[in-house]
Amino acid sequence: MPDRTLKVGLTQWHATRDVAANVETACAMIHACADADLVLLPENGLMLGTNAEMRDAALTVDSPQIDALREAAGAAGTTVVLGGFKRRTGEVIHNTALVIAADGRVAGGYDKIHLFDARIEGRSFEASGVETGGDRPALLRVAGVTVGLTICYDVRFPELYRALALAGAQVLLVPAAFTQRTGEAHWELLLRARAVENSAYVVASATVRGADDDAFPTYGHALVAGPWGEVLADLGTAPAASRVLELDLDEVTRRREMLPVLRGVRPDSYGGPAQVIDADKVDEGELT
Repeated sequence: MPDRTLKVGLTQWHATRDVAANVETACAMIHACADADLVLLPENGLMLGTNAEMRDAALTVDSPQIDALREAAGAAGTTVVLGGFKRRTGEVIHNTALVIAADGRVAGGYDKIHLFDARIEGRSFEASGVETGGDRPALLRVAGVTVGLTICYDVRFPELYRALALAGAQVLLVPAAFTQRTGEAHWELLLRARAVENSAYVVASATVRGADDDAFPTYGHALVAGPWGEVLADLGTAPAASRVLELDLDEVTRRREMLPVLRGVRPDSYGGPAQVIDADKVDEGELT
């Protein structure tokens, strides 16, 4: 038996525009994963629609919908990370991964740093039209384990994950609403890469919606990758699914001792401008 473990609840569901129904599903997922130390809910799991619809549906932390999740977390006795939800503070909206402690307290949150502004096969996605980006990474301590908080599009920025790993994260969370097109091409690849680069577990919850949806289809395939890059769980395209996995934290230590990449980081060498070697110049180079 491993000496140190973290039990995580991986979740996935078909998110709609019906906030009340989505909250009910989220609470059911929390109860289904009640024996986990940490339950991860997906980005936009409480409401997935057009930019205008999501802006209008933005919630405050003291809203009845969040209260329902707090009650569910307290009843289950498990820490819950509500993957990005649109959090309203005055006139500002952030995409926040909200941490609800096992006693139902709001313990804090992480505001998504990298906003999904992209154009994919003729379709524009402009998250900056709804939300304001955060500017600070966040670590969570739960059951004695250090966990890094990220959201969806953050996964394309490996610098954030390296910073979290260097700060002690052994598990990296990626709640997401990946588009179907980018998910097919990149989802598993990116998650496994972040796991391998940092010899860490990556836990990624997901929403799933079909291609006929008029907001945008999402890929599903909630996934857990191990510190060697192996896929430990994949929920496929199930419209409502959860699974509790026990992560062996000793495996992180073993892999980091085998390939000590975190000890080999050299920001002093590549923090500045790169040298330029011009093969087109007639003159001799400076190398001797």
